[in-house]
Amino acid sequence: MGRKVGMVHAVYDNGRLFGQLATELVPGVEVVHFVDGGLPAMSAESLRPRVITRLRALVSAATESGAEAILLTCTAFGRLVDEVKVAASCPVLAVLEIMIDEALQLHGTVGIVSSHPATLTFARVLQEQASLEGRTIDIKTRACSGAFEAMQRGDRATHDRIVHENLREFVKQVDVVVAPQPSIESAMQEFARLNRTVPVLTSPRLSILRLKETLHSLA
Repeated sequence: MGRKVGMVHAVYDNGRLFGQLATELVPGVEVVHFVDGGLPAMSAESLRPRVITRLRALVSAATESGAEAILLTCTAFGRLVDEVKVAASCPVLAVLEIMIDEALQLHGTVGIVSSHPATLTFARVLQEQASLEGRTIDIKTRACSGAFEAMQRGDRATHDRIVHENLREFVKQVDVVVAPQPSIESAMQEFARLNRTVPVLTSPRLSILRLKETLHSLA
């Protein structure tokens, strides 16, 4: 029997994006996708218990489907992984936690870029984790105003153009760019191909590679 992983998404496009990367990076591994498109509207702290309940249901379904490991792809709910994984009998990974781990290994000024304002809370979480580990980290953030609204209208070209305009200036101020938001992946990869001034780390690719490592550890 082949290997199988589960992915839990809060955005439908993430299924396509992470699925394509899984085909590239872990060929032959079956991916089962579970999507709750209502989660992005439930970011208020008062709704946290309901979000946890819904995520647990999806994680449980992924486990029942035979997944050997599960990835939560929405950065907004990554910090809930400890409360969600109790519903699974296999490892549960979160994009947010993976990106925090990766960012803590970086040196110099770390630039965090996003087209969704909520994603910039990643900077606060990163700083908090660094403090817990007794480390200091120099962080700069850049919110690409107007880009997310363009994407909501289905105007990916305008979204990517706004992101690129911000990045051209931003890369002059940092030593590495980190993009924790999965939906900004295509814009970041295109920019990285055309501008090799600083390293660019994106969450989907790093997360699939971590998922691959987890599968190998279970073999």
